[in-house]
Amino acid sequence: MSLETWELLSYVVTVFGLPLAIFSFVLEQRKERENEEEEVYQELSDAYTDFLKLVMANPDLKLRSQSASQELSEEQRERKLVLFEILVSLFERAYLLAYEEKMVGKQLRRWRSWDDYMREWCRRDDFRNTLPRLLHGEDPDFAAYIRNLALQETTRLPETTVST
Repeated sequence: MSLETWELLSYVVTVFGLPLAIFSFVLEQRKERENEEEEVYQELSDAYTDFLKLVMANPDLKLRSQSASQELSEEQRERKLVLFEILVSLFERAYLLAYEEKMVGKQLRRWRSWDDYMREWCRRDDFRNTLPRLLHGEDPDFAAYIRNLALQETTRLPETTVST
């Protein structure tokens, strides 16, 4: 091969090969980041499932009912507080690992499920009333976020059904 052929081949590699290599690298990085986000989401989901198993193991606390049980013993109130502490810790971890101000696509869909879980718990008077104690020492941004959700759920109009 002549020098001119080698020079032409180097131009072809530079013009086509280098951009293709960069594109491939960026695509691989994006896939890797998406896999990492999916793994974090799955681990958080598993942790929430484990929390719900704890709730099911303590049916006397009535944590899945719409209204809080008023007639709890001291021991039951203590167990309920511990469960709420576990829950807030899980919510904070989800916030720190999954929340960003400008989310789109899968990331936003994943976060909305956590937002729904938090809102569901913030609708409970007993959880909402315990929040100030539960949020002591937690991440300030997370604390502000969940306080805002609690306020929204307190002032939210009751959902109505429409008959047709």
